[in-house]
Amino acid sequence: MADKKNVRLECTECKHINYLTRRNPKSTPEKLEQNKFCKFCRKVTVHKETKAK
Repeated sequence: MADKKNVRLECTECKHINYLTRRNPKSTPEKLEQNKFCKFCRKVTVHKETKAK
C-alpha cells in the first residue's frame, strides 16, 4: 500500500485554507503547489501546501 499524506492547500494571497488533498511523500518530496480557484479572492491563485493536523 502507498503511504499517502493528507495536506491542506492555502491561498497565497488571502491565506485561507480552501482545499484538502493527498499526496505520496516518497514520489513527490517537495511541497505541493497548484493553481486553484479561491472563493474568497474570487479568482484563480496559487495554493501552497501547509501542515495537516
